[in-house]
Amino acid sequence: MSAPKRQKSSKDVPYELIYWPGIPGRGEHVRLALEEAGATYTDTAQIEKGVDQVMAQIAESNVGDDLNPPPLAPPILRHGDLLISQTPNILLYLGPRLGLVPPEDDEEHPDALYKVNALALTALDGLSNEVHDCHHPIASSLYYEDQKVESERKSKDFVDNRLPKFLGYFERVLQGKASGEGPWLYGGQLTYADLVLFQCVDGTKYAFRKAMTAAEKSGKYAHVIKLYDAVKERPRIQEYLASKRRQEYSMGIYRYYQELDFGPEGRD
Repeated sequence: MSAPKRQKSSKDVPYELIYWPGIPGRGEHVRLALEEAGATYTDTAQIEKGVDQVMAQIAESNVGDDLNPPPLAPPILRHGDLLISQTPNILLYLGPRLGLVPPEDDEEHPDALYKVNALALTALDGLSNEVHDCHHPIASSLYYEDQKVESERKSKDFVDNRLPKFLGYFERVLQGKASGEGPWLYGGQLTYADLVLFQCVDGTKYAFRKAMTAAEKSGKYAHVIKLYDAVKERPRIQEYLASKRRQEYSMGIYRYYQELDFGPEGRD
């Protein structure tokens, strides 16, 4: 089956994603939204010497332009004369434009954007930021090898306490009335929060294989797994995941270290 045609953006110019090559990273949440919507976009991760654009944006010499302050770090989105950064901020901008939140005039789902944003922020907090901190619990500027002991302690606590807390939270959300019909987090329709949760679960499955396998087999998080599978089966997402545009996990947020791969019974 051929991929659906891509849509023009509301400003009639392509979106430009500025992010590091070689890792899915935080930019992956932006990619998934753009891919699901069939939006036209460019990605510095797929462009020769694209990293030069990233470095130019975050250089200490960059003071921004007449309209935009300089970004601190990628992901960065350029759309026409707009330049913004921070993953949830970019998604907050893209969500209404890509049809990934209920429309503003939807009386059945008032203020939906803020509810969807809260769900996305929660997923990023618990299943992205905290996963990163498992292999860098002291400082991002240090090598993993310089904090291995602390990483093991952090990872064990994450698997024992934090992972079930966040999976359990989203299981409750999916069982609530506000979730609506179907496998989605809010309003009975796919939103960008679902895409964020998908990517967070996917990355955590890579980093903590024993814990996530046990979580799935337990049956405690059946609705979360159903959402994960439903996103994965969407035609545009399915095509994207099979393409070279989807980068493999390596040394980004989601890393695999055998010594950190704790299960419910430890590493055995």
